[in-house]
Amino acid sequence: MKRTTKIGLVSILVLITLTLGGLLTLNLLTYSPSPQAESALKSDATVNVKTTSNATVFTPTKHKQKISVLFYQGALVKEDSYSIWAKKLAVEGGYTVYLIHQPFHLAVLKSEIATDIIQENSIKEYVIGGHSLGGVMASRFAESHPSTNLKGVFFLASYPDEKGSLAKTTLPVLSITADHDGVLNWDRYKEAKKDLPPTTTYQTITGGNHAGFGSYGPQKGDTSALISNNEQQTMISDLLLDWLDTITK
Repeated sequence: MKRTTKIGLVSILVLITLTLGGLLTLNLLTYSPSPQAESALKSDATVNVKTTSNATVFTPTKHKQKISVLFYQGALVKEDSYSIWAKKLAVEGGYTVYLIHQPFHLAVLKSEIATDIIQENSIKEYVIGGHSLGGVMASRFAESHPSTNLKGVFFLASYPDEKGSLAKTTLPVLSITADHDGVLNWDRYKEAKKDLPPTTTYQTITGGNHAGFGSYGPQKGDTSALISNNEQQTMISDLLLDWLDTITK
């Protein structure tokens, strides 16, 4: 075997090894849904839960609203970790919710995927939002896709960056934080208020933390919550429902 051929084969093997190692590391670092979140993925008489190639979809069986909810998860968090409050929006509010699947659970890798969801499901009216990094990407999508079909943007422990500035929008915007969040960069959060419209609705969950915006267990760098995850999930759904109701009136 020629020396150049040997070098080429070794390089390929090294590349494969590094790639597999990277994928394994990502998998180990990824947060998975809790048993409670897994349980919320079951369909019942009030909601149909379906997993497609692009999203986990919660469709109410009765009193379906015109507006759909599109959601980008936090970095390295499996989208089904948000199923508890998503199901509540469907059951209690009649909203169809799409927990969007992202490559390697990183919204930054495919921030335009909402376009596919909208087209494939013939969605007419929608709001879009996200948790942490997902919120940053959701705001970029909203900024770069102005449309009369987009009815609002929401942030869970998140904020827009300059590329996703919503400062000039007339859309309803909701920002929910938790006062025991140890992951959110609070300085950047405060700075980013310049990229939000003055009509933004700000809500704080007392005793909640960063991981509590989903249901996937403790998160590295976070602060312990003073309330249960179930309590935080209920507060999230209530705040989102109140905000959505102001849009659908």
